[in-house]
Amino acid sequence: MLDISGSMNSNSRLTRLKPAARNFVDTILENSEQDKVSISIVPYATQVNAGKPLLDKYTTTQEHAYSHCVNFIADEYSRSDLARDVQMERTAHFDVFTYSENPISTPVCPTRAGSEILPLSGDRTELFNHINALSASGNTSIDIGMKWGTTLLDPGTRSVVSDLVAENRIDSEFDGRPSNYRDGETLKIVVLMSDGENTNQYKLNPSLRDGNSDVWYNADARKYSVLKDNSFYWPHDDNWHDHPYGNGTYEECGWRKSDWNWNYVCEEQTEPGTAVRLTYPELWAQTSLAWNARYNYEFSSGAWGEWYNSAYTYVNATAKDQRTNHVCDAAKDQGVIVFSIGFEAPNRGERVLERCASSPSHYFDVDGLEIEEAFTSIAASIRKLRLTQ
Repeated sequence: MLDISGSMNSNSRLTRLKPAARNFVDTILENSEQDKVSISIVPYATQVNAGKPLLDKYTTTQEHAYSHCVNFIADEYSRSDLARDVQMERTAHFDVFTYSENPISTPVCPTRAGSEILPLSGDRTELFNHINALSASGNTSIDIGMKWGTTLLDPGTRSVVSDLVAENRIDSEFDGRPSNYRDGETLKIVVLMSDGENTNQYKLNPSLRDGNSDVWYNADARKYSVLKDNSFYWPHDDNWHDHPYGNGTYEECGWRKSDWNWNYVCEEQTEPGTAVRLTYPELWAQTSLAWNARYNYEFSSGAWGEWYNSAYTYVNATAKDQRTNHVCDAAKDQGVIVFSIGFEAPNRGERVLERCASSPSHYFDVDGLEIEEAFTSIAASIRKLRLTQ
Protein backbone atom coordinates (compact mmCIF):
# COMPACT_ATOMS: atom_id res chain seq x y z
CA MET A 1 0.00 0.00 0.00
CA LEU A 2 1.71 3.12 -1.31
CA ASP A 3 0.88 6.70 -0.32
CA ILE A 4 0.32 8.90 -3.41
CA SER A 5 -1.02 11.97 -1.59
CA GLY A 6 0.15 15.42 -2.63
CA SER A 7 2.87 15.61 0.02
CA MET A 8 4.72 12.81 -1.77
CA ASN A 9 5.75 15.49 -4.29
CA SER A 10 7.82 17.16 -1.55
CA ASN A 11 11.51 16.46 -0.97
CA SER A 12 11.61 14.04 -3.96
CA ARG A 13 9.74 11.43 -1.92
CA LEU A 14 7.86 9.91 -4.84
CA THR A 15 11.02 9.95 -6.94
CA ARG A 16 12.84 8.04 -4.20
CA LEU A 17 9.96 5.67 -3.54
CA LYS A 18 9.74 4.29 -7.08
CA PRO A 19 13.20 2.63 -7.33
CA ALA A 20 12.84 1.38 -3.75
CA ALA A 21 9.50 -0.25 -4.58
CA ARG A 22 10.85 -1.71 -7.84
CA ASN A 23 13.86 -3.20 -6.06
CA PHE A 24 11.53 -4.71 -3.46
CA VAL A 25 9.48 -6.37 -6.21
CA ASP A 26 12.66 -7.59 -7.88
CA THR A 27 14.01 -9.10 -4.67
CA ILE A 28 10.76 -10.84 -3.78
CA LEU A 29 10.25 -12.32 -7.25
CA GLU A 30 13.90 -13.35 -7.75
CA ASN A 31 13.86 -15.43 -4.61
CA SER A 32 10.57 -17.15 -5.36
CA GLU A 33 9.43 -20.08 -7.47
CA GLN A 34 7.41 -19.22 -10.55
CA ASP A 35 3.81 -18.27 -9.66
CA LYS A 36 4.35 -18.84 -5.94
CA VAL A 37 4.17 -15.12 -5.13
CA SER A 38 1.44 -12.67 -6.02
CA ILE A 39 1.86 -8.96 -5.29
CA SER A 40 -0.93 -6.40 -5.22
CA ILE A 41 -0.26 -2.66 -5.37
CA VAL A 42 -2.76 -0.39 -3.63
CA PRO A 43 -2.03 3.32 -4.20
CA TYR A 44 -4.00 5.56 -1.85
CA ALA A 45 -4.61 9.28 -1.39
CA THR A 46 -7.91 10.91 -0.39
CA GLN A 47 -9.53 7.74 -1.68
CA VAL A 48 -8.53 4.45 -3.31
CA ASN A 49 -9.25 3.97 -7.00
CA ALA A 50 -10.23 0.30 -7.12
CA GLY A 51 -10.42 0.43 -10.92
CA LYS A 52 -13.52 -0.51 -12.89
CA PRO A 53 -12.75 -4.24 -13.37
CA LEU A 54 -12.26 -4.82 -9.64
CA LEU A 55 -15.07 -2.59 -8.36
CA ASP A 56 -17.54 -4.09 -10.84
CA LYS A 57 -17.24 -7.36 -8.93
CA TYR A 58 -18.84 -5.73 -5.90
CA THR A 59 -22.29 -4.26 -5.35
CA THR A 60 -22.26 -0.47 -5.36
CA THR A 61 -24.67 2.37 -5.94
CA GLN A 62 -24.74 3.49 -9.57
CA GLU A 63 -25.02 7.28 -9.59
CA HIS A 64 -22.18 7.58 -12.09
CA ALA A 65 -19.33 5.70 -13.79
CA TYR A 66 -16.70 8.44 -13.92
CA SER A 67 -14.52 6.95 -11.16
CA HIS A 68 -14.33 3.83 -9.02
CA CYS A 69 -14.07 4.39 -5.27
CA VAL A 70 -16.41 3.51 -2.41
CA ASN A 71 -17.21 5.11 0.95
CA PHE A 72 -16.75 2.30 3.46
CA ILE A 73 -18.97 2.48 6.54
CA ALA A 74 -17.18 2.45 9.89
CA ASP A 75 -18.01 -1.21 10.64
CA GLU A 76 -16.13 -2.39 7.52
CA TYR A 77 -12.84 -1.46 9.16
CA SER A 78 -13.36 -4.05 11.89
CA ARG A 79 -13.41 -6.84 9.28
CA SER A 80 -10.70 -8.33 7.10
CA ASP A 81 -13.15 -9.29 4.35
CA LEU A 82 -15.42 -7.34 2.00
CA ALA A 83 -18.81 -8.76 1.04
CA ARG A 84 -19.67 -8.81 -2.66
CA ASP A 85 -23.43 -8.78 -2.20
CA VAL A 86 -23.79 -5.92 0.30
CA GLN A 87 -24.35 -2.60 -1.44
CA MET A 88 -21.68 0.04 -0.82
CA GLU A 89 -21.96 3.75 -1.53
CA ARG A 90 -19.94 4.76 -4.58
CA THR A 91 -17.80 7.82 -3.90
CA ALA A 92 -19.20 10.81 -5.77
CA HIS A 93 -17.03 12.10 -8.59
CA PHE A 94 -16.36 15.67 -7.47
CA ASP A 95 -13.51 18.11 -6.86
CA VAL A 96 -13.35 19.87 -3.50
CA PHE A 97 -9.77 21.10 -3.98
CA THR A 98 -9.54 23.37 -7.05
CA TYR A 99 -11.16 25.93 -9.32
CA SER A 100 -11.37 23.68 -12.38
CA GLU A 101 -13.88 23.19 -15.16
CA ASN A 102 -14.56 20.91 -18.12
CA PRO A 103 -13.28 18.60 -16.75
CA ILE A 104 -12.44 18.79 -13.04
CA SER A 105 -8.73 18.40 -12.33
CA THR A 106 -8.55 16.78 -8.88
CA PRO A 107 -11.49 14.46 -8.19
CA VAL A 108 -11.76 13.05 -4.66
CA CYS A 109 -11.66 9.60 -6.27
CA PRO A 110 -8.55 9.71 -8.49
CA THR A 111 -8.72 8.65 -12.11
CA ARG A 112 -5.17 9.43 -13.23
CA ALA A 113 -2.90 6.74 -14.65
CA GLY A 114 -1.31 4.53 -12.01
CA SER A 115 -3.80 5.46 -9.29
CA GLU A 116 -5.83 2.26 -9.56
CA ILE A 117 -5.29 -0.97 -7.65
CA LEU A 118 -3.19 -3.62 -9.38
CA PRO A 119 -4.47 -6.91 -7.93
CA LEU A 120 -2.45 -10.14 -7.66
CA SER A 121 0.35 -9.91 -10.18
CA GLY A 122 3.58 -11.86 -10.50
CA ASP A 123 4.61 -10.08 -13.68
CA ARG A 124 7.73 -7.99 -13.04
CA THR A 125 7.13 -5.73 -16.03
CA GLU A 126 3.50 -5.10 -15.11
CA LEU A 127 4.43 -4.31 -11.51
CA PHE A 128 7.27 -2.02 -12.58
CA ASN A 129 5.08 -0.15 -15.04
CA HIS A 130 2.45 0.40 -12.37
CA ILE A 131 5.01 1.79 -9.94
CA ASN A 132 6.53 4.02 -12.62
CA ALA A 133 3.10 5.49 -13.41
CA LEU A 134 2.44 6.65 -9.84
CA SER A 135 1.82 10.39 -9.40
CA ALA A 136 0.97 12.33 -6.26
CA SER A 137 -2.07 14.48 -5.44
CA GLY A 138 -4.76 14.77 -2.77
CA ASN A 139 -5.18 14.02 0.92
CA THR A 140 -4.15 10.93 2.90
CA SER A 141 -6.42 8.00 3.79
CA ILE A 142 -4.23 5.31 5.34
CA ASP A 143 -7.36 3.56 6.59
CA ILE A 144 -8.84 3.06 3.10
CA GLY A 145 -5.52 1.90 1.67
CA MET A 146 -5.17 -0.64 4.47
CA LYS A 147 -8.78 -1.80 4.05
CA TRP A 148 -8.30 -2.60 0.36
CA GLY A 149 -4.93 -4.22 1.00
CA THR A 150 -6.39 -6.46 3.67
CA THR A 151 -9.33 -7.32 1.40
CA LEU A 152 -6.93 -8.53 -1.30
CA LEU A 153 -5.41 -11.01 1.20
CA ASP A 154 -8.73 -12.31 2.52
CA PRO A 155 -10.01 -15.70 1.28
CA GLY A 156 -13.45 -14.14 0.93
CA THR A 157 -12.07 -12.35 -2.14
CA ARG A 158 -11.42 -15.67 -3.91
CA SER A 159 -14.52 -15.48 -6.11
CA VAL A 160 -13.55 -11.96 -7.18
CA VAL A 161 -10.11 -13.20 -8.20
CA SER A 162 -11.67 -16.09 -10.12
CA ASP A 163 -13.86 -13.67 -12.06
CA LEU A 164 -10.83 -11.50 -12.88
CA VAL A 165 -8.92 -14.60 -13.98
CA ALA A 166 -11.81 -15.48 -16.31
CA GLU A 167 -11.50 -11.99 -17.82
CA ASN A 168 -7.73 -12.49 -18.31
CA ARG A 169 -6.98 -9.66 -15.88
CA ILE A 170 -5.17 -11.92 -13.39
CA ASP A 171 -2.84 -14.81 -14.22
CA SER A 172 -4.71 -18.13 -14.18
CA GLU A 173 -2.02 -19.54 -11.87
CA PHE A 174 -3.49 -17.34 -9.13
CA ASP A 175 -6.99 -18.78 -9.44
CA GLY A 176 -8.00 -20.10 -6.01
CA ARG A 177 -6.29 -17.25 -4.18
CA PRO A 178 -6.31 -15.70 -1.66
CA SER A 179 -5.49 -18.84 0.28
CA ASN A 180 -7.06 -19.61 3.63
CA TYR A 181 -5.61 -17.95 6.68
CA ARG A 182 -3.04 -20.00 8.62
CA ASP A 183 -3.09 -22.85 6.12
CA GLY A 184 0.50 -23.77 7.01
CA GLU A 185 1.71 -23.13 3.47
CA THR A 186 1.08 -19.45 2.85
CA LEU A 187 2.50 -16.19 4.15
CA LYS A 188 0.22 -13.15 3.91
CA ILE A 189 2.14 -9.91 4.20
CA VAL A 190 1.22 -6.22 4.15
CA VAL A 191 3.75 -3.48 3.49
CA LEU A 192 2.15 -0.14 4.34
CA MET A 193 4.02 3.07 3.47
CA SER A 194 3.06 6.67 4.19
CA ASP A 195 4.82 10.01 4.37
CA GLY A 196 1.95 11.62 6.24
CA GLU A 197 -0.99 11.17 8.54
CA ASN A 198 -4.68 10.64 8.01
CA THR A 199 -6.41 13.77 6.77
CA ASN A 200 -9.99 14.59 5.77
CA GLN A 201 -11.89 12.21 3.52
CA TYR A 202 -14.59 14.13 1.63
CA LYS A 203 -18.12 12.93 0.84
CA LEU A 204 -20.72 14.74 -1.25
CA ASN A 205 -23.99 15.46 0.52
CA PRO A 206 -26.78 13.00 -0.39
CA SER A 207 -29.03 15.67 -1.94
CA LEU A 208 -26.33 16.44 -4.51
CA ARG A 209 -25.35 12.90 -5.45
CA ASP A 210 -28.07 12.16 -8.01
CA GLY A 211 -30.96 13.66 -9.98
CA ASN A 212 -31.21 16.83 -12.03
CA SER A 213 -29.32 19.97 -11.14
CA ASP A 214 -30.58 23.47 -11.98
CA VAL A 215 -27.67 24.02 -14.36
CA TRP A 216 -27.96 23.75 -18.15
CA TYR A 217 -24.91 23.52 -20.39
CA ASN A 218 -24.53 24.41 -24.08
CA ALA A 219 -21.58 22.34 -25.28
CA ASP A 220 -21.27 24.08 -28.67
CA ALA A 221 -21.15 27.55 -27.15
CA ARG A 222 -19.48 26.36 -23.90
CA LYS A 223 -21.92 28.42 -21.84
CA TYR A 224 -23.94 27.69 -18.72
CA SER A 225 -27.42 28.77 -17.64
CA VAL A 226 -28.83 28.46 -14.13
CA LEU A 227 -32.52 28.14 -13.28
CA LYS A 228 -33.83 30.21 -10.40
CA ASP A 229 -37.50 31.07 -9.77
CA ASN A 230 -38.56 30.27 -13.36
CA SER A 231 -35.84 32.47 -14.87
CA PHE A 232 -32.41 31.58 -16.21
CA TYR A 233 -29.22 33.31 -15.17
CA TRP A 234 -26.57 33.48 -17.88
CA PRO A 235 -23.17 33.84 -16.15
CA HIS A 236 -21.48 34.96 -19.37
CA ASP A 237 -23.58 38.12 -19.62
CA ASP A 238 -24.51 38.46 -15.92
CA ASN A 239 -28.19 38.77 -16.77
CA TRP A 240 -31.53 36.96 -16.49
CA HIS A 241 -33.51 35.44 -19.38
CA ASP A 242 -36.61 33.33 -19.97
CA HIS A 243 -34.72 30.31 -21.34
CA PRO A 244 -31.29 28.64 -21.14
CA TYR A 245 -28.72 29.92 -23.63
CA GLY A 246 -29.03 28.00 -26.90
CA ASN A 247 -32.74 27.23 -26.65
CA GLY A 248 -34.15 30.39 -28.21
CA THR A 249 -33.21 33.91 -29.24
CA TYR A 250 -32.32 36.99 -27.28
CA GLU A 251 -32.49 40.72 -27.95
CA GLU A 252 -29.26 42.64 -28.24
CA CYS A 253 -29.54 46.42 -28.04
CA GLY A 254 -27.02 49.16 -28.64
CA TRP A 255 -26.31 52.45 -30.36
CA ARG A 256 -25.85 52.26 -34.13
CA LYS A 257 -24.67 55.03 -36.42
CA SER A 258 -26.79 55.61 -39.53
CA ASP A 259 -25.64 58.39 -41.85
CA TRP A 260 -25.08 61.27 -39.44
CA ASN A 261 -27.34 60.01 -36.66
CA TRP A 262 -26.94 57.62 -33.77
CA ASN A 263 -29.92 55.38 -33.07
CA TYR A 264 -30.63 52.97 -30.26
CA VAL A 265 -31.42 49.67 -32.01
CA CYS A 266 -32.49 46.25 -30.71
CA GLU A 267 -31.98 43.13 -32.82
CA GLU A 268 -32.93 39.49 -32.35
CA GLN A 269 -29.86 37.27 -32.01
CA THR A 270 -29.81 33.55 -32.77
CA GLU A 271 -28.15 31.44 -30.08
CA PRO A 272 -25.82 28.69 -31.33
CA GLY A 273 -26.01 25.17 -29.98
CA THR A 274 -28.49 23.60 -27.59
CA ALA A 275 -28.62 23.80 -23.82
CA VAL A 276 -29.04 20.50 -21.96
CA ARG A 277 -29.93 20.14 -18.32
CA LEU A 278 -27.10 18.50 -16.35
CA THR A 279 -27.63 15.84 -13.74
CA TYR A 280 -25.67 16.37 -10.55
CA PRO A 281 -23.10 13.68 -11.49
CA GLU A 282 -22.65 15.40 -14.88
CA LEU A 283 -22.30 18.81 -13.24
CA TRP A 284 -19.68 17.67 -10.71
CA ALA A 285 -17.71 15.85 -13.40
CA GLN A 286 -17.56 19.14 -15.28
CA THR A 287 -17.16 21.80 -12.58
CA SER A 288 -15.45 21.73 -9.22
CA LEU A 289 -17.51 22.79 -6.21
CA ALA A 290 -15.62 26.07 -5.99
CA TRP A 291 -15.95 26.85 -9.72
CA ASN A 292 -19.68 26.19 -9.66
CA ALA A 293 -20.19 28.42 -6.61
CA ARG A 294 -17.99 31.23 -7.94
CA TYR A 295 -19.17 31.38 -11.54
CA ASN A 296 -22.53 29.64 -12.05
CA TYR A 297 -24.01 31.03 -8.85
CA GLU A 298 -22.27 34.41 -8.72
CA PHE A 299 -25.72 36.05 -8.59
CA SER A 300 -26.27 34.60 -5.09
CA SER A 301 -24.75 36.19 -2.00
CA GLY A 302 -24.93 32.80 -0.27
CA ALA A 303 -23.39 30.81 -3.09
CA TRP A 304 -20.19 29.90 -1.27
CA GLY A 305 -22.02 28.62 1.79
CA GLU A 306 -24.68 26.71 -0.14
CA TRP A 307 -22.64 25.30 -3.00
CA TYR A 308 -19.28 24.74 -1.32
CA ASN A 309 -19.29 24.69 2.49
CA SER A 310 -22.62 22.87 2.74
CA ALA A 311 -22.11 20.68 -0.31
CA TYR A 312 -19.92 18.08 1.42
CA THR A 313 -19.16 16.42 4.71
CA TYR A 314 -15.95 14.73 5.76
CA VAL A 315 -14.53 12.00 7.94
CA ASN A 316 -11.92 13.68 10.10
CA ALA A 317 -8.41 12.55 10.97
CA THR A 318 -9.27 11.28 14.46
CA ALA A 319 -11.98 8.98 13.13
CA LYS A 320 -9.68 7.78 10.36
CA ASP A 321 -6.91 6.98 12.85
CA GLN A 322 -9.37 4.77 14.73
CA ARG A 323 -10.47 3.10 11.50
CA THR A 324 -6.83 2.42 10.65
CA ASN A 325 -6.29 0.86 14.07
CA HIS A 326 -9.32 -1.37 13.62
CA VAL A 327 -8.44 -2.67 10.16
CA CYS A 328 -4.81 -3.25 11.15
CA ASP A 329 -6.03 -5.28 14.13
CA ALA A 330 -8.44 -7.22 11.89
CA ALA A 331 -5.55 -8.15 9.58
CA LYS A 332 -3.19 -9.12 12.39
CA ASP A 333 -5.90 -11.16 14.10
CA GLN A 334 -5.99 -13.33 10.96
CA GLY A 335 -2.23 -13.88 11.06
CA VAL A 336 -1.32 -11.30 8.43
CA ILE A 337 2.20 -9.96 8.97
CA VAL A 338 2.21 -6.16 8.78
CA PHE A 339 5.31 -4.12 7.99
CA SER A 340 4.92 -0.34 7.98
CA ILE A 341 7.14 2.53 6.87
CA GLY A 342 6.94 6.12 8.03
CA PHE A 343 8.69 8.03 5.25
CA GLU A 344 9.45 11.43 6.77
CA ALA A 345 6.02 11.20 8.40
CA PRO A 346 4.82 13.58 11.16
CA ASN A 347 4.49 12.34 14.72
CA ARG A 348 0.80 11.46 14.57
CA GLY A 349 1.28 9.50 11.37
CA GLU A 350 4.26 7.69 12.86
CA ARG A 351 2.20 6.59 15.85
CA VAL A 352 -0.57 5.18 13.64
CA LEU A 353 1.90 3.37 11.39
CA GLU A 354 3.90 1.94 14.29
CA ARG A 355 0.75 0.71 16.01
CA CYS A 356 -0.36 -0.95 12.78
CA ALA A 357 2.86 -2.95 12.45
CA SER A 358 3.04 -6.49 13.79
CA SER A 359 5.71 -5.45 16.28
CA PRO A 360 8.04 -2.47 16.87
CA SER A 361 10.67 -4.25 14.77
CA HIS A 362 8.22 -4.37 11.86
CA TYR A 363 8.05 -0.56 11.76
CA PHE A 364 10.58 1.58 9.88
CA ASP A 365 11.04 5.32 10.46
CA VAL A 366 13.06 6.61 7.49
CA ASP A 367 14.19 9.82 5.80
CA GLY A 368 15.45 10.49 2.30
CA LEU A 369 17.33 7.64 0.67
CA GLU A 370 16.71 5.43 3.72
CA ILE A 371 13.44 4.43 2.01
CA GLU A 372 15.53 2.07 -0.13
CA GLU A 373 17.04 0.48 2.97
CA ALA A 374 13.61 -0.01 4.53
CA PHE A 375 12.22 -1.90 1.53
CA THR A 376 15.44 -3.94 1.28
CA SER A 377 15.22 -4.90 4.95
CA ILE A 378 11.56 -5.88 4.61
CA ALA A 379 12.33 -8.03 1.57
CA ALA A 380 15.13 -9.74 3.50
CA SER A 381 12.77 -10.33 6.44
CA ILE A 382 10.16 -11.87 4.16
CA ARG A 383 12.76 -14.18 2.65
CA LYS A 384 13.83 -15.27 6.13
CA LEU A 385 10.21 -15.88 7.12
CA ARG A 386 9.74 -18.08 4.06
CA LEU A 387 12.79 -20.14 4.93
CA THR A 388 11.85 -20.60 8.59
CA GLN A 389 8.10 -21.14 8.14
